[in-house]
Amino acid sequence: MAVWDKKILWAVMLVLTGALGQRVNYPDPVCGVKGSTVLLPCSFNTLKSVNRREVLIEIIRVVWCKNHEICFSLTPSVYDSKSNNNNSRYRYLGDKKRNCTLQISDLQKEDDATFRFRMEANDVRASFTGQSGMRVSVVDGDQMKIRSSRDDGEFKRGEAVTLNCFAAICTIHQLEVTWFRDGHALSETGPALHLSNLTAKDSGKYTCGLKRNERTLSIPYSLHVEENMHKPWNHAGSLLLSWPQDCLSVLDIILGAFCLKCLSGAICSFCKCLILHGPDKRRKQKRFPGVQDILFLTQYISTLPTDSIHDVIVLTGVWFFQLASQRRVTRRPWR
Repeated sequence: MAVWDKKILWAVMLVLTGALGQRVNYPDPVCGVKGSTVLLPCSFNTLKSVNRREVLIEIIRVVWCKNHEICFSLTPSVYDSKSNNNNSRYRYLGDKKRNCTLQISDLQKEDDATFRFRMEANDVRASFTGQSGMRVSVVDGDQMKIRSSRDDGEFKRGEAVTLNCFAAICTIHQLEVTWFRDGHALSETGPALHLSNLTAKDSGKYTCGLKRNERTLSIPYSLHVEENMHKPWNHAGSLLLSWPQDCLSVLDIILGAFCLKCLSGAICSFCKCLILHGPDKRRKQKRFPGVQDILFLTQYISTLPTDSIHDVIVLTGVWFFQLASQRRVTRRPWR
């Protein structure tokens, strides 16, 4: 090839690929599961002058194509700002200034390619193609994984947890996820499963996978919820019976049971009763429970969950039984 012909070829390449100072910024390669939606973030810089002269550069056309280094003229494109027949799966989210982001929905095997962006200006010398491009990989489906908002799988009744279903490498954005507990499908179809106010019935092995794609089913995640967060009774009973017997009254018995609820981890406003109505206070206040005490207790008992009221009744019964037994032995009168 003659030297002159080579100069012409390089001149054409310069026009097609752009001049120094122009640049298209692509992110790292992305991977998506077939049917999902991927985003190709992209930005570009344009020339402000041509041949050292200030020229008003206006971008008149933007194009995205795949598997073509120049993306010029009659090159097949997935998006062309001058076309009215663009495929609806490819949505241009950018503009004609700096943003050239492209969104691909319902990802297909044909999208496993290198995508490149080209901008064309009112001055051909300012037109440019980002030749490095962005690699998109498409897979049929990787095995899903489950990530918990808690490190372990042990929970107490009333707590909450969020389980997230995700692919190790590829995105599953906008794909329906199926959740299972012990092999039975749940109603949730999103990538996040929120479980609040846990009870024993929420215990089990949880798995997730893409809808209608069994090969993506995850490894089971074991979740266990304690049946009663106020057990064991032996420990609670030992705390009850350890209070000095000469400081006991009916009010102490009931308030003591409430305080044990607090000590065992329940969220309860009676934690202050250890200070307000503890044994030391009762020694100085040797009196029977009054009307205000009864109203105070009745008001708060009505706000407790059914299971909490049951616990208080049981603990109070244990205390009364112990106290009655000691009164029969010592024949000391009730206060």
